[in-house]
Amino acid sequence: MLANAILHPLSWRQLPTKIGRLANSTADTTRLFSSRVTAADAAQCLMETFSNTSITRRQVLDANQLQKLSLTLGRRELGGNDISEIPPPEGTPIPPGWHLAYFTPGGLESKLGPDGTDRMCNAPEPFSRRMWAGGSMTWLAHAGCDSTNPALRVGDEVEERTQLLSATPKTSRNGDDMVLVDVEKRFSGPRGLSIIDQRSWIFRPKPAPALSQPTRPQAKNDHQRSHITIVSSSGDDVSDTDDRPEGVPSWHLRWSPVGLFRFSALTFNAHMIHYNENWTTNVEGHPGELVHGPLNLINILNYWGDVHGKQALPQHITYRALSPIYAGELYEIKTTSVQNGEERKEWEITAEKNGKICMKANILGTVS
Repeated sequence: MLANAILHPLSWRQLPTKIGRLANSTADTTRLFSSRVTAADAAQCLMETFSNTSITRRQVLDANQLQKLSLTLGRRELGGNDISEIPPPEGTPIPPGWHLAYFTPGGLESKLGPDGTDRMCNAPEPFSRRMWAGGSMTWLAHAGCDSTNPALRVGDEVEERTQLLSATPKTSRNGDDMVLVDVEKRFSGPRGLSIIDQRSWIFRPKPAPALSQPTRPQAKNDHQRSHITIVSSSGDDVSDTDDRPEGVPSWHLRWSPVGLFRFSALTFNAHMIHYNENWTTNVEGHPGELVHGPLNLINILNYWGDVHGKQALPQHITYRALSPIYAGELYEIKTTSVQNGEERKEWEITAEKNGKICMKANILGTVS
């Protein structure tokens, strides 16, 4: 595999210095971060520093990484090949959303945030608590490529170009300051620009120590295995403005701590809320390890491909994370509506637990 190459005129790690200037003090800037630096200050500094900066990395999309992701997702077959023991051959298409297993974070452990997150696109202190909020993906068509033969394939050398789009101060429902950071990643391979991937993160102030032990999910059992079950549906809860579909199945999913750890390791994601129970419960106050936002997104895209797309390539997806899902919790991915346009369809797909929407996605495609 080719080594990642990072080419950028400014380092993301210049932020603490710039924020220190915002604090306008030569004293303990760490103390000033938590007491004086506002979300507006942090957002302004991010934009001033990185609005005209891009980060470029290059990588070969290797078969081993794709195999390990497929096995983590419980899928033993990929591209018509059994990959349980042997990685897929060169030229195997990268399924929609699976590019998230590539271009993983780098850097030494000493450079990570206190919660294990990489700091390349992070807001500065005190806004160190990162959550994946949502985003969008667009798949571009190329000559010679179709739904079963997309533009990114195993063995391709691909370039990822990352740029900060915006940093916006926000206020949470309980009145706390936070920073919304929007980043765009463009992936280009041998056949040209293939994916435009926009991601949104929310950065909140670091949490106060949890005052009480949170209640773990009732379904929590460290000996349970991750699983996906296909459940038949009469279509009663699916609305369609033109053709009301019948028999649209839903998926029931449950992720174990082991499954979440495997996904964290595969994506080199050291964010401790996904695998460190002590940190998750005693520091951040969650009842258990959190299912990754990207993992839910990939599952939604897999559901769409299996149920609606028949392994086709979508054109566009927008998605939003609304509520966390924890290890051991049973949840459902289902189709809630289908809109039939003149040239393409739009599917609304949700991930829900106990009737509460945890992630909502809208997918555009041309499947008949």
